[in-house]
Amino acid sequence: MSKKTNSNPASEEKAQAASAAEQTEEAAQQTEAEAAKQSEEKKPEEAKQQEASEFEKAQQALAQEHDSYLRLAAEYDNYRKRSQKEKDDLYTVIKAETVGKFLPVYDNLERALAQETADEAYKKGVEMTMNQLVKVMEGLGVTSFGEIGEAFDPARHNAVMHVEEEGLGDNVIAEVFQKGFLVGEKVIRFAMVKVAN
Repeated sequence: MSKKTNSNPASEEKAQAASAAEQTEEAAQQTEAEAAKQSEEKKPEEAKQQEASEFEKAQQALAQEHDSYLRLAAEYDNYRKRSQKEKDDLYTVIKAETVGKFLPVYDNLERALAQETADEAYKKGVEMTMNQLVKVMEGLGVTSFGEIGEAFDPARHNAVMHVEEEGLGDNVIAEVFQKGFLVGEKVIRFAMVKVAN
């Protein structure tokens, strides 16, 4: 009996050691399983955070691209307007220069009409030529200015003489030596006038 008792404690110790080893192994496996489970749970959260950060970066890039597009569109619109204005201004300048070349012809026709003549056919021909020239100029948007009684405007009139007349007010045109012309708001030629003051 005593031998059985002696052999039992050793085998019990072995059994206990084996049991402890099994428990340690089970605990290690459980710890590994829990760690794996936690890491699997963390992976979707990390993936979500990573996706969110990538989405934010993509939104920022989109906002920058949209801003660049708006700036480019505004620059193009400004360029288009500036080009159109330059084209319109150039057209007005060229038209003004061209009409300016015909003004001496207008002046000579006006002088011819002011002269007395016995030849009615000649006078009629000069009148018709003058009327045709005036119609062409009106068609181009050219208007004349500088009439007796108008107020003197230094932006349009060139005063070559001054006269004291009681019947006329201050800064009123008393006599016109040469008419002035406009294309739109652009002065082609200043009117040469005598001003009362």
